[in-house]
Amino acid sequence: MTGERAKRFPLGLEDLVREPRRADARAGDARGAKTPVKPAASNATSQAGRTHSGVSGTALVKSPVGAKGAVGVLNAGAKNASAGASARTPSIAKNAAGIVNTKSTAAIRNDGARNQLPRPVTTSADRTGAPNVALSSALTLTSERVRERMVERLRANGVSDPRVLSAMAIVPRHMFVDPGLATQAYEDAALPIGHHQTISKPSVVARMIELAAQGRTLANVLEIGTGCGYQAAVLSQVARDVYSIERIKPLYERAKTNLRPLRIPNIRLHYGDGRVGLPSAAPFDAIVIAAAGLDVPQALLEQLAIGARLVAPVGSQDGQSQVLTLVERTGPAQWRESRLDRVFFVPLKSGVI
Repeated sequence: MTGERAKRFPLGLEDLVREPRRADARAGDARGAKTPVKPAASNATSQAGRTHSGVSGTALVKSPVGAKGAVGVLNAGAKNASAGASARTPSIAKNAAGIVNTKSTAAIRNDGARNQLPRPVTTSADRTGAPNVALSSALTLTSERVRERMVERLRANGVSDPRVLSAMAIVPRHMFVDPGLATQAYEDAALPIGHHQTISKPSVVARMIELAAQGRTLANVLEIGTGCGYQAAVLSQVARDVYSIERIKPLYERAKTNLRPLRIPNIRLHYGDGRVGLPSAAPFDAIVIAAAGLDVPQALLEQLAIGARLVAPVGSQDGQSQVLTLVERTGPAQWRESRLDRVFFVPLKSGVI
């Protein structure tokens, strides 16, 4: 190639790869080495600089606690339900035999007295039972200091499980809300995600997961109400496998879009009716319900492993109040119920839309 032609048609990166300079080339034939390769470098830079944006929501909703709609169905491999799964025990709202109301509030009191733990670390060793999820460093570093301040507030308000604090510090909440609301992502507020649903307050997400885990190693967890996918992402840092069900198809698709750039391998999303649960993947070490019904569906109670915990908001018959409720399965046909804080969630509904 002549010098004039080289100026008009500079070599691309692929040309340099396919035609390496020969070791025995004469000095007079080295003109190609001066050919600019700036276009190829620019192309490489543009490839490396690609980022993924979050998914948008809708107008701001002023509510103390948010939640997502109930949901889901399964396409994953199956374990059989535990021996007592077929027991026909009435739902929690009916307060039948085998369910004891302790009405304890001590479990989630924000007394600040437990604010003695060190700052959370983000190593996989502190996420007992969870895989070493490789979130992109470019994503985890975004707003890192803002997330740290959020975690400091959670610790001051009584959240003490280091795995939960670490998970809240790792997951970039701003990627799960509308870009216009990103500046509010780390405030302790519920934010709209569309379809009359919200992303729950960080304090509520952390509290529910801490109650469900209770310091135990979690193998598989079921979430009812995927919403935008944020709580599932936090759960993925605490549990080995997370199954999450969403009944609203656009939100199910949005959660997939939000989670894709984070490359979290241990979340399995399902579109379907959350009140039915995922019997083929049961029993679960924990179940977290992010929507309020008048009771906890019997199907979900039976999908708890013995010794496992379920955390859900339960509404009153008059619809005027909701109480965060903890249910522990103590035997094949026995559950113990504890009523905790007042909360506010969207309704738990049947079916899919």
